[in-house]
Amino acid sequence: MKKIQVGFLLSYDYEKLKLSIPPVYNLADAIFLAMDEEQRTWSGERFKIDPDFYEWLKGFDKDNKITIYRDNFYVPELSAIKNDTRERHMLSLKMGIGNWLVQVDSDEIFINFSNFVNELRVHDQYLEYPEKNPIQIAGFLINIYKYLDDGILYVDEPTKVLLATNYPNYKVARKTKERIIYTNNVLLHECLSRTEKELKFKLDNWGHNVDVNQEFFEKWRKADKNNYQTIKNVFYLEPHKWKKLGFFESKNLDKIKDLIKERPSLTLTKLYLFGKNFGQWFKFLKVIKGNKKRDFESYF
Repeated sequence: MKKIQVGFLLSYDYEKLKLSIPPVYNLADAIFLAMDEEQRTWSGERFKIDPDFYEWLKGFDKDNKITIYRDNFYVPELSAIKNDTRERHMLSLKMGIGNWLVQVDSDEIFINFSNFVNELRVHDQYLEYPEKNPIQIAGFLINIYKYLDDGILYVDEPTKVLLATNYPNYKVARKTKERIIYTNNVLLHECLSRTEKELKFKLDNWGHNVDVNQEFFEKWRKADKNNYQTIKNVFYLEPHKWKKLGFFESKNLDKIKDLIKERPSLTLTKLYLFGKNFGQWFKFLKVIKGNKKRDFESYF
């Protein structure tokens, strides 16, 4: 118990796992790859996995940490987002309550997983009675918007991502709606950095497929390094949540990690994190007090 268990979803974008697994491999106690037993997406579309991927996985997994967890993750009667939530819950149960349950999407690349593990260890007390003290541990994503010939367009503001929990009572995807502890951990998110065909398939088959806004593709197609500063409100769901774009003059991931440190707009200050965490503490302090009051009243 009290292990660092890391889970990924193995689906149509399996090739991206070749970038997202290596940063967590050494410090994870175990890694689980959840794959639908009939290779269906949450919307029921079929996908195929090249046998070469399994050869790569076998060659990479020198310490025998990786388990492929096959199960029925597609229920036709459920929406895509409900199938999403269900699979994540089943994956976390497989990883084992009493451990840190870390879920990383295949297109999310940790920059410093060692720092994240250290943050988790500070909060190990929450693993003692997780059902009584459920929490979520969050980091931040640098969202890659589009690959260009000589660089990358990215969203010029980090966005929250829920990465770990001690108790997987998920309500929507990775959200348990319990208290969040924000940490200074950044991941690169290759959410939109695909060909147009790949991107359309992703948006048609992921959990929020019915919510994609109609203007998204027009903006995404025309964005380049010459006009990115004029393109605003680019999020694929609620456009205003991604207000503007930036440009990395490199596609090398190691170089990009250094560039992130040089960009003030991508820096998470101690004051910012303190404010976020104080707000969560105060919000859930009220909930705890309310629960104690109800428990007391139940005796009478």
